Amino acid sequence: MRNLLLLVAVACIGVGIYLGDVRLVMNKAVHICLECIGIG
Repeated sequence: MRNLLLLVAVACIGVGIYLGDVRLVMNKAVHICLECIGIG
């Protein structure tokens, strides 16, 4: 069961990377960080 869950998680990460979601997520994270420290 753990191996199946790990495989599904890795597959989902791979699909996200393939679809270009990494840049979108990082962009949102940077904006949230900048807002938290008062720069953005």
